[in-house]
Amino acid sequence: MTIPKPARKLRLNAFLMGVGHHEAAWRHPRTEPARVTDVRHYQHLARTAERGKLDSVFLADGLALHGDVRHNALGGLEPLTLLSALAAVTDHIGLIATASTTYNEPFHLARKFASLDHISGGRAGWNIVTSAGEAEAHNFGVERPSHADRYARAAEFVEVATALWDSWEDDAILADRRAGEYADTGKIHTLDHDGAHFRVRGPLNTSRPPQGHPVLVQAGSSEDGKEFAARFAEAVFTAQQTLAEGREFYADLKGRLARYGRLADELLVLPGISPIIGSTEREALRLEKELDELIIPAYGVRQLSYLIGVDLSDHPLDAPLPELPRTTEGQQSRLKLVSDLAERERLTLRELIGRLAGGRGHRVVAGTPEQIADQIEEWFTGGAADGFNIMPPLLPSGLEDFVDHVVPVLQARGLFRTEYEGRTLRENFGLARPASRQARPAAVAS
Repeated sequence: MTIPKPARKLRLNAFLMGVGHHEAAWRHPRTEPARVTDVRHYQHLARTAERGKLDSVFLADGLALHGDVRHNALGGLEPLTLLSALAAVTDHIGLIATASTTYNEPFHLARKFASLDHISGGRAGWNIVTSAGEAEAHNFGVERPSHADRYARAAEFVEVATALWDSWEDDAILADRRAGEYADTGKIHTLDHDGAHFRVRGPLNTSRPPQGHPVLVQAGSSEDGKEFAARFAEAVFTAQQTLAEGREFYADLKGRLARYGRLADELLVLPGISPIIGSTEREALRLEKELDELIIPAYGVRQLSYLIGVDLSDHPLDAPLPELPRTTEGQQSRLKLVSDLAERERLTLRELIGRLAGGRGHRVVAGTPEQIADQIEEWFTGGAADGFNIMPPLLPSGLEDFVDHVVPVLQARGLFRTEYEGRTLRENFGLARPASRQARPAAVAS
């Protein structure tokens, strides 16, 4: 008898950013900007996401003070430190932190993520970034490497990190007090890695993580980024503005997996969406208008200039964008998204910064809980997404509204869980636990 495959379920991640994703969130009366460094604020958000049965929470990070701190509540907490505090007050929610492969070393980072996975009981995820900004390079006293060089280093970095997590076999710890043997040293292995970017002996000085490897997440959508994702990533955070673009990206990325011996369901595609929720559509549009009226144009221009790597500070606000370069050593995929959006809708600079204020290129959708759920369902069933990276415009209220009003609609439609499937992020994401490359094959009975 053939056992039917379980119905496909949405994967939902809460992207936590300060007091909200809208760049003017800190000015809105529903937020408290002083809480961007208050651990209790983030603990409340994590518990709210867990109450809604969301898969995970995610913290972005950069290694420089990006943006104009004069006009926004910037300067948050280091994500791995913060996620350890969130692990202590939650039981199921996944904990995903951003960390750079350009300005870290594999041993150091592998140990940190292994520690978070142990602390949380198997809920850690690593959002792998290559750090596109020049300001980040200058904080480490170097020039920014080229786009290609950053991805080449990232590939070797991930290979070394995963090998370090595998350097202890799952059953290496004996804890045999009677015999006086804590570990079977025959099951703890050196790497002796000697590559183009790293020389690492190993083993890791932390035992194998509960998940085997923390879940590997990635967000680059350039050609290099998509190829890297197809090779390594298990979830991809991405940004597309239209359903057609979403379908194209989804098919392209899934289509690359076979060359690495991977199946389509081994990688989750999670586009970003910033839902502005009201009990009526009119109420949602009124909130969107309130936020947009708080935009400071000078801040928006500076953010856009950083996003696309082109200085627009002297460009007239009510003129169309100048012709933009087709490539950059920075964020290539975001440059293309912004260029396509401005060209498709013939936006002036003022109109463009308004469109980007809510999600920096991710879709902003204003409406009732049912209308938000309609948008999510259309992309999920229409071949454009396996789930979504939820980016509330205001925090905590935007996340509370999503959990209390949108999630029940998705559950009633049979699209989203009502209980967690397991205790680890891999179990809840529907991802297999990787076998250790050091594990010996089982003996075959003669």
